[in-house]
This record gives sequence, structure tokens and C-alpha cells, in this order.
Amino acid sequence: MVNLATNSVSSENRSLVSQKYGAIEMPKLEYTDAIARETAHIYERVSHVIPSIEWPFFAPTISAINKLKKQRNAVILAHNYQTPEIYHGVADIVGDSLQLAREAANTDADVIVQCGVHFMAETSKILAPDKTVLIPDMTAGCSLAESITAADVRGLRKKYPGVPIITYVNTSAEVKAECDICCTSSNAVAIVESMGTNRVLLVPDQYLAKNVANQTDVEVLTWAGACEVHERFTASELRDYRRQDPGVKIIAHPECTPEVVAEADYTGSTAGMINWVKTKRPEKVMMITECSMADNVASETPDVNFVKPCNLCPHMKKITLEKILHSLLYMKDEVIVDPVISARALVSVERMINLNS
Repeated sequence: MVNLATNSVSSENRSLVSQKYGAIEMPKLEYTDAIARETAHIYERVSHVIPSIEWPFFAPTISAINKLKKQRNAVILAHNYQTPEIYHGVADIVGDSLQLAREAANTDADVIVQCGVHFMAETSKILAPDKTVLIPDMTAGCSLAESITAADVRGLRKKYPGVPIITYVNTSAEVKAECDICCTSSNAVAIVESMGTNRVLLVPDQYLAKNVANQTDVEVLTWAGACEVHERFTASELRDYRRQDPGVKIIAHPECTPEVVAEADYTGSTAGMINWVKTKRPEKVMMITECSMADNVASETPDVNFVKPCNLCPHMKKITLEKILHSLLYMKDEVIVDPVISARALVSVERMINLNS
């Protein structure tokens, strides 16, 4: 059995992994001159946010993961909320939920390691059912995904017959299977307007739904879900920051409340926020979202000063370099989706991807 708390793996499980995927010995995680030279180009990218004294701790594991990827024919997909040593150190593809979903569908790798939360790994499995999809920590969940069930969606069908149901990708496979189409924060308005009706249900994020409603003439019905990271930001907090520093630019994620969005200079998905900073190059910016994203963007835009009144996502932070290494080494933890549910969920996900392709 796998012990998630200690990342230990039984001898029986190791034997099974060896038989199925081939035996690979645990590498020595020592910071040597050779490792320093090998990872120097990576550290150059993150030196703005990772102190040099910390690099010897990360570098050996980064080196081992990058070698293991080739041996396993694996690709690492990392969400924008992953920490810099993951995002810049071992990820092959980075992005928001929509970008990662597209890449999962197109990858030639045999193995996908999803560095994000569980619903993202499920989405990868739905789009690439013939691939082995791993998540470094099976307990990396999501408050939004947990706020609605398939039974809840079936109840909404009965309450609002004929009204299209759009689900945010931050939901389980079972919920996606009950809905008409998926959306992300970057395409939610377009998805709502594509339904060709004057009324839709957009679940489960009540704030995303309300922010979308402010941008369309379509009536958007909501569900009482929320992101535990973004709902903690307040409009008064942002106004206080502006009073202290009138020149700061504030950009926010649409999972924030409409009151917070109203205070922002720009609102968009994580990919949209990153592109805004890279394009506008503000002197000083405040990203109203998960903490690690500011560090990741700061690594690429050292001329921009980031003010970070951020909130941590406890689920995203369950993904670590050590867990990624163990995931690849022992091919754990594999994400499985019931084929019947997967086939139904695929319809919703592909409708979204095809609409945006």
C-alpha cells in the first residue's frame, strides 16, 4: 500500500511497478558540481525569486525528475499556481486549465504527471484515456469541485427544465458528465453566449457566474460554490492598498467577488493575467490570486515590481518536487475515471475545446 503521508511504497508495490514499467533505482539526491552545472540555466530563470542558498536543496531533485521523465516517456503539466521550482524547474507545459486540457489531449507521451489538483488530472484522463495519468498527491482537492455533486446537477435539471447547464472545469468528472458543456474563466462569457438561449445555469462558482452576468445580456443562474482562495479577498482591502500606493496596478481573477473585480484594473484568467503583465509591463502590480503565480511571472519579468497580498491554495501546495519524483519513480498515484462517466464527460469537455479551437 502507498502511504501518502510519507510517500513510502511497499516492496510488493515496487515489484509490480518494476514488472509493468521497468525497475528504476532511487537516484542519489546530492548537490554536486555536476548538478550545479546541469541546473545552472534553470536557476538563472528563478534566481529572482529563489535565494541561492535554497537552490542546493531543489537542484538534485529537479535533475532526477528531468531524467526520469525521459525514462518514463512522461510529460509534466503544471498549473500556473505551482511553485517556481516546479513551474520553471520540471514542467514541460504550464498554463491555465484550458491550456493544460488542450495539451493533455495532444500529447504523445505515455505518462502524464498532473501538477495541479485532482479535477485537472481527471480532465487529462478524460481527454487521454489511453495514457497513464498520475497526480503526485491524490488528496490535492478543490473547494469548488467539492461544492457540487452529480445529484445536485440532476436536481437543477428538474428545477430548470430546458435551461443549458454550463460547468466550470473546476468540477469532478461525474459533474461534467451531467452538464452540457464546460468552461474556464478565460472563455466563460463566450461559452454562455454560444448556447443561443436567454438563460443559462453556470455552476458551481457563484462569483464567476456573477462576473460573467455583468458582461452579457444572457440571464446567468448561479450555484453557491466559491474558491476558498479568491473569496477571501475584499474590495476594502484593495482600496486600502490603492490609498497606500496610488500607482499600483491591480489585476484580479474572476473567481473573486464582483466587488473585488470592480476595484481591479484588469480581470482575467491566470493565463490572461500573465499575458497582461508581460504586455503592459507595469512598474508595480498586485495580482489578486494564488501566491505562487506572482513568483512565476516575476521570474520572467524582473523589471516589474510585484506587491503580493496573496492567498495560498492549500491543495496546490500539496504538490512538491519530492512527491513528483516519487510519482514518477513508483508510477503513483494513478487517476482512474469510470469509462461510462468519462465518455459522457468527454462530450462536455470537447464541446468547450472545439468552441475555442
